[in-house]
Amino acid sequence: MSEYFSLSDCDVIGFDLDHTLCRYHLKETSRLIYESFTRYLVEHKDYDKDLLILTPASWDFCFKGLVVDLEDGNLVKLAEDGTVLRATHGTNNLSTEEIIKHYGSKREWKNFDSLNTSFTKSTKYYFYDNYFDLPGALLCGRVVDMLRKRGNEVNSDFWKDIVAAIDHNYNTSAFKEDAGWYFPSVKRDPGRYLQPCSESVKTWLRSMKSAGKVLLLITSSHSDYCRLICDHILGKDWEELFDIIITNALKPGFFSLVPQQRPFRTLVNDVEESEGLPSLDKPGWYSQGNWPHLHQLLKTMTGKPEPKVVYFGDSMRSDMFPASTFGKWETVMIVEEMEGEGIPRCDAAKTNEAQAEPRGKKGKFEDQGMKAPSAPSEQWGSYFVDSHKSGEGDEESQKLTWCCHSIHKYSTMAIPSVESIADLPLNYKFPRFCPNKPCTTGYYPRPPDSLLRKFQSQSS
Repeated sequence: MSEYFSLSDCDVIGFDLDHTLCRYHLKETSRLIYESFTRYLVEHKDYDKDLLILTPASWDFCFKGLVVDLEDGNLVKLAEDGTVLRATHGTNNLSTEEIIKHYGSKREWKNFDSLNTSFTKSTKYYFYDNYFDLPGALLCGRVVDMLRKRGNEVNSDFWKDIVAAIDHNYNTSAFKEDAGWYFPSVKRDPGRYLQPCSESVKTWLRSMKSAGKVLLLITSSHSDYCRLICDHILGKDWEELFDIIITNALKPGFFSLVPQQRPFRTLVNDVEESEGLPSLDKPGWYSQGNWPHLHQLLKTMTGKPEPKVVYFGDSMRSDMFPASTFGKWETVMIVEEMEGEGIPRCDAAKTNEAQAEPRGKKGKFEDQGMKAPSAPSEQWGSYFVDSHKSGEGDEESQKLTWCCHSIHKYSTMAIPSVESIADLPLNYKFPRFCPNKPCTTGYYPRPPDSLLRKFQSQSS
């Protein structure tokens, strides 16, 4: 395998939508998601109204890559080998001694092998790896605090209520029915939550199409929400940019092999036809579906027995792991956390964000100190690297987080945003992650600060 990766070598270029092509105003969106979930618990499940009250400082807890242990109400941050680097019970930190008491002297999280090898959902834990459900980590912590305050036992029962709150706001009919709080709010004022794509990104997409590439959009969002987003971020003619559009893809299940695979369905006025398609015969807009049928169509469209596909996404569980493991695709991970560690936002992204600043909201939370969910956390540290101490008297060592290790294992390369590469020529050669290279190789435009520091200290 070459040490370099180039888009010009790919026949097919695919994109996830949310937090990949579409960047959100993370602070505004996170507050809306938290409020949407919490209002359901308060109004439908009789939870304390105090859960709705947040200070800007509360958001420091909101950190991608946490795993909530549903059996005891702990949230854990894991090292690449499954060691518990940091942990809380609810939102309250566990000391080194408490972590060792709970997880043993080696600080091993017992469900790590299951999570690390399959990324599948479990009744015992939940992995927070995308911004759409991330505010739920803060809510979980605060619900555990509330149960403790009431003197109630903490077990997995509370999770059923959290799942019901997520389903109430995000189920496929919620957009059309104006159900819940999330979709009605975004529909009323999309500019408050969505950042339009820069002209450089639109030009980049068109240039790939002109170069003969097949362009894919694969999103788990339903067709009506996808259309709202794309109308806003790409313009009314956005459908012309893509050869194949797949909504309600139900990733990661989209990449599953026979016999679990779901058939593709056609859409009529955003309603899925009840009869599934036996195969995919032509480009167009489809719902649900599966990777093997898509692969057959791509072979026909490119005229190649094994078309080379690259897929851009932001979720390890839904995008990177299944696309690389089952689809054998090249994968580019969007890691917004890079911008919180020394990588400046590109000019196009900054200009875009300034132009799209939520009306009447500028400065409201920034001045009060609300942390962006992609920024490093005082409570949880860096997304990429963390210090580890086995016990009292032991020296601290720097360990890669499990999330960081997974990026290197399942991604071809990592970038902070599509804007960061949109102005480069299609034949630009990016260094890729390689087992025989330092793991700082593969980040563009450069590695995050914490990784650089770790490897500079090792080499000094």
